[in-house]
Amino acid sequence: MAKRSSLFIRIVEGKNLPAKDITGSSDPYCIVKVDHEPIIRTATVWKTLCPFWGEEYQVHLLPTFHSVAFYVMDEDALSRDDVIGKVCLTRDTLATHPKGFSGWAHLTEVDPDEEVQGEIHLRLEVVLGTRACRLRCSVLEARDLAPKDRNGASDPFVRVRYNGRTQETSIVKKSRYPRWNETFEFELEEGAAEALCVEAWDWDLVSRNDFLGKVVFNVQRLRAAQQEEGWFRLQPDQSKSRREEGNLGSLQLEVRLRDEMVLPSGCYQPLVQLLCHEVKLGTQSPGQLILLIEETTSTECRQDVATTLLKLFLGQGLAKDFLDLLFQLELGRTSEANTLFRSNSLASKSMESFLKVAGMRYLHGVLGPIIDRVFEEKKYVELDPSKVEVKDVGCSGLHRPQTEAEVLEQSAQTLRAHLGALLSSLSRSVRACPAVVRATFRQLFRRVRERFPSAQDENVPFIAVTSFLCLRFISPAIMAPKLFHLRERHADARTSRTLLLLAKAVQNVGNMDTPASRAKEAWMEPLQPTVRQGVAQLKDFITKLVDIQEKEELDLQRALSLQAPLLKEGPLFIHRTKGKGPLMSSSFKKLHFSLTTEALSFAKTPSSKKSTLIKLAHIRAAEKVEEKSFGSSHVMQVIYTDDVGRSQTAYLQCKCVNELNQWLSALRKVSINNTGLLGSYHPGVFRGDKWSCCHQRDKTDLGCDKTRSRVTLQEWNDPLDHDLEAQLIYRHLLGVEATLREKHRQLSADPEADPVLTGPGGGRCFPPEPPFGDGGWGLPPRGPPAFQTGATLPALPSSYICLQPPRTQWPSCSRYCRTSGKPIGPAQLAPHPWSPAASWSCRHEAAPHKALSPARCWETPAHSQLFTSVPLAGVHGLGLSWAE
Repeated sequence: MAKRSSLFIRIVEGKNLPAKDITGSSDPYCIVKVDHEPIIRTATVWKTLCPFWGEEYQVHLLPTFHSVAFYVMDEDALSRDDVIGKVCLTRDTLATHPKGFSGWAHLTEVDPDEEVQGEIHLRLEVVLGTRACRLRCSVLEARDLAPKDRNGASDPFVRVRYNGRTQETSIVKKSRYPRWNETFEFELEEGAAEALCVEAWDWDLVSRNDFLGKVVFNVQRLRAAQQEEGWFRLQPDQSKSRREEGNLGSLQLEVRLRDEMVLPSGCYQPLVQLLCHEVKLGTQSPGQLILLIEETTSTECRQDVATTLLKLFLGQGLAKDFLDLLFQLELGRTSEANTLFRSNSLASKSMESFLKVAGMRYLHGVLGPIIDRVFEEKKYVELDPSKVEVKDVGCSGLHRPQTEAEVLEQSAQTLRAHLGALLSSLSRSVRACPAVVRATFRQLFRRVRERFPSAQDENVPFIAVTSFLCLRFISPAIMAPKLFHLRERHADARTSRTLLLLAKAVQNVGNMDTPASRAKEAWMEPLQPTVRQGVAQLKDFITKLVDIQEKEELDLQRALSLQAPLLKEGPLFIHRTKGKGPLMSSSFKKLHFSLTTEALSFAKTPSSKKSTLIKLAHIRAAEKVEEKSFGSSHVMQVIYTDDVGRSQTAYLQCKCVNELNQWLSALRKVSINNTGLLGSYHPGVFRGDKWSCCHQRDKTDLGCDKTRSRVTLQEWNDPLDHDLEAQLIYRHLLGVEATLREKHRQLSADPEADPVLTGPGGGRCFPPEPPFGDGGWGLPPRGPPAFQTGATLPALPSSYICLQPPRTQWPSCSRYCRTSGKPIGPAQLAPHPWSPAASWSCRHEAAPHKALSPARCWETPAHSQLFTSVPLAGVHGLGLSWAE
């Protein structure tokens, strides 16, 4: 059982920001810090006081995090970036918003005395004496203090104050991880109410000392406890008055905290098996649980539910079957071909997620070069005559302004070139498309053709494929390349317009150049010859794309399974040490690195032969390196063991904070289950004869800071977490339990409907009765009785039902009546007077049916099937009320 915490973050926009440049504008961007650790940097929006970002992130965190802060910065090319203001949300604040914090927040001034971080290790004792008691305070060490000096470090010392007396430790130069091991004593006066204050400061020679944080202790509580030792989080000095809020502008945010208690895998097996069985049966399933999930899912959470279900079925190898079931459900309720897959249904959202999870690398290969060309050319492109601005074009080679007609013709030529290059790239990419994506499109194409077989609907199967491939995958990536990791920065206004017009052209091709799409924007007419040619190319491409046989699909998947999948790649700088002794120097060499599920490798160029640097099974930690070690805040270290078991460290430099955190996330995810992961590490380097971080001289000394192996950024190519996905589905179903029960009652009242859910082996599942209310539908119980711990559901005749009242016990073997699905301890109810033989009757007989309500009577396949025992584990055991 493990607690998982994650933050969904959407940075929307800012407004009314102050001007930081002499031009009367600013170049704002956001830095997101969790407990003062930078994890995200948005793109810079140039020359504006009302920037729009629209960037989304999901961060997995330790459950013990305290706050998330959003710093709005102004980028400067020649000097240090200016701080405009910040918004800080504590964990407690987020916990009071179950649906997340959403709205505008005023930026506040960044006060240096409030920018504190880190912890201090103290031991406090009350020493009893003959005449008076003494308070002994031992200042041992500190970690992760705020860097207050330009070299990325601090010169910390500690000041201890009590009852008018002040004592100070020595100063530790250039360290954020100081060790003092100094002890101070104070006389304790009887009944004194003054608190003990321990303050950390950064010493400065010429300016005033910088505040690093403080901890305050209640002396009366210490006197009662006699002794207290531990790591204490440093707190800011909040005695100063704040600058008035609102004069620094505002930031629109969406932040949602999600805490999940993830249970062992076995606890989720009944639920996972139930869902998988539903998908395998398809539309023949009498329970139609997938349909019920769709009907009970609100619009605001449908994307999350779709993504979670998709990942769950990907892990079970049933993604194609799951999507095929959704296609059939959607087609079953669609009467008009022109409305097919146009709504934000569960099928549409699931297919969107599927393409991002399974096809993102394919998208980069097809679209990446075209997007790069658009960004590099930076041409002015406009087809709408009402929006043409000749002054934005500049002068031609004849030194005269271009006319509107020339601008329109040049723009059309540029767009035709980009569109033609994209369609050609797409046409050549059939073999590059993942086999599972091709097979899924094959199923979609076949289902739509079966549903709309007439000649007038011959284009409908093609439009169904393009509605996902073009309209929901390629076009959004063209319009927002940064959100699809195609570019590191947002496009400027000129490039954004080019991308928008290109996306419109792709949509027209995807719509098969229908009259309706042409009528919307008549000024797109200059592109029609290319669009018509593109329609023919696209239809030919789709025909080849869906022409994949099951044997070819299996062969491609088998060949792919033999290769270690590529998780991340890109250029990094690896640290090299030159020379020995006091004259040694450091340098970084640029290499191309590749991360797979087996190893971290490098090569001189992307096409060069790769050499293994680190085997993933040998990784013990992947962490950041403090800025002062190499003069950069974008260096990470990978701690690993070599082939003979010796500890080694590789230092790799990234170009920005986002790239640093992406590499750290990827390395942490693939090594999270390694044995021997470190709990602490040194954020500095061992240079000369000591660690640069804590100044310890033993190279094998335990680390001075905690590792952060659970802090990761969520990506589309993340390894699947089967237990987490199952827990998220369970939580969703629990949230709509009342609606599910109402649906069940409606089905039960319909004599034509089969109200139960089919489970593994052809059995039926029905919601148990109150008073315990254990979720039913294969869900964990809500607050099950303690006697369920470790219990198992017994093997029972498949087609027999118990005639005893609910929650009564079999006297002969202590089995419980399965009608209610809950075991009852011997001390709770007296043994029932009936004999076991009289307590059971075959479901196929007529007589027992009269004694039971109709909702309890269902036929099952055969008398010989037995129920498989399922453990009820602990507080959240998953016990299904199966009647097989």
